Amino acid sequence: MTVEPFRNQPIETFTSEEARREMKEALRRVREEFGRHYPLYIGGAWVDTGEKLASLNPSAPSEVVGTVAKGGRAEAEAALEAAWKAFRTWKDWPQEDRSRLLLKAAAIMKRRRRELEATLVYEIGKNWIEASAEVAEAIDFLEYYARQALKYKYPSVEVTPYPGEDNESFYIPLGAGVVIAPWNFPIAIFTGMIAGPVAVGNTVVAKPAEDTPVIAAKVFQIFHEAGFPPGVVNLVQGEGREVGAYLVEHPRTRFINFTGSLEVGLWINEAASRLAPGQRWIKRVFLELGGKDAIIVDETADFDLAAEGVIISAYGFQGQKCSAASRLILTEGAYEPVLERVLARAERLVVGPAEENPDLGPVASRAQEEKVLSYIEIGKGEGQLVLGGKRLEGEGYFLAPTVFTEVPPKARIAQEEIFGPVLSVIRVKDFAEALEVANDTVYGLTGGVYSRKREHLERARREFHVGNLYFNRKITGALVGVQPFGGFNLSGTDTKAGGPDYLLHFLQMKTVAERF
Repeated sequence: MTVEPFRNQPIETFTSEEARREMKEALRRVREEFGRHYPLYIGGAWVDTGEKLASLNPSAPSEVVGTVAKGGRAEAEAALEAAWKAFRTWKDWPQEDRSRLLLKAAAIMKRRRRELEATLVYEIGKNWIEASAEVAEAIDFLEYYARQALKYKYPSVEVTPYPGEDNESFYIPLGAGVVIAPWNFPIAIFTGMIAGPVAVGNTVVAKPAEDTPVIAAKVFQIFHEAGFPPGVVNLVQGEGREVGAYLVEHPRTRFINFTGSLEVGLWINEAASRLAPGQRWIKRVFLELGGKDAIIVDETADFDLAAEGVIISAYGFQGQKCSAASRLILTEGAYEPVLERVLARAERLVVGPAEENPDLGPVASRAQEEKVLSYIEIGKGEGQLVLGGKRLEGEGYFLAPTVFTEVPPKARIAQEEIFGPVLSVIRVKDFAEALEVANDTVYGLTGGVYSRKREHLERARREFHVGNLYFNRKITGALVGVQPFGGFNLSGTDTKAGGPDYLLHFLQMKTVAERF
């Protein structure tokens, strides 16, 4: 199989009139689809149920973007059975043929790109550029894993020759597993978490987040059109505590690929560790659980560059990224000039309905709005509120960009993941203290340093304990194949999604020796 070298999809910035016209047309077409119903996808068939889940537009929660069939235990059981049935043959497909299907899905996704971007705008409140970046990432996952999987085709392991014997080792897939995906990147993370294991011969039952079921259904339309055999990919929409929990604890679930909250991830890890009656393996569990990410700026930094990077990192997609900057750690010499620049930029940010392409759209849901506002109230007792800290007018879940200063490093708003447009500013005396504060959380996902001092950058390279560390640039927007993504400590199991080792998580090595 001959394929071009992997290249990241370009992100549309909508600076051209043609791109803006395309997006407006896509928004119009997707709005005309509001209220459409989407069934489950089990064993290659679209399956409806008697119950529905509604997806609301967070910019205008009275608007129903669409409804999906709500599955339960019976549908989860049927999907897992279909996945195991498909595994019998899918595992033996030539790797080139499996990779070809992923590339076909990527091509379809490219053709539907504007529609998918518009769906993200309405369903989860991303502005146009954030939506474009996410769809590009989803395409990247399909393209990248299709190519990476070719490295593991039989025979792929080099072993030491031994006289009188034929020895070989090769990789085989695990079986049928479960993907439980988050709402904040409902096409990119969702697609990548499915494509990785499927690329190397596993089959999957996917349970997307309840807040973003429509975009998940459209991903499965693409899988269906691409021609994946029945049962290789299965979609069961439903409540996490029912469908997700049932699949996690099921004795026939071989692996669990989860991205979401620390609380749920720890429960999954514990539940999966228990041996269920009839279970014949130790389940593999892959977790990506968020962060409390910090940017350090020292007195030698380019203050304008740092302020711009902080704003993008803290407030992009309303701060609802596991990689978002929620702590800004400033040395004495950087404190006043950087804070002044950050506040000036934050004050200019425009918040509004996502379809109008503002700087910030709404937060994801009423529950998310209530959570962020509760942390703002906590912050008022821990630091000094200098910007924002309130709900804005409008039907949607609009929150003002918020900044707290003089925040103690051990404050709750400096330790707990808020997942909203809230930045805690922490003053430290020097770079050594900045590193201590940055590392003093239970998380270890992303971090950043702005400095012109080589000694500081090299010390951070060694001591800043995060899975993804960025120097003199924003700390969000890891690119597939360029910055493999995953964190340390309670940020998860560091799968390094979009990296050269990711697919190995879903494979096991078999060794065969024959005496001649």
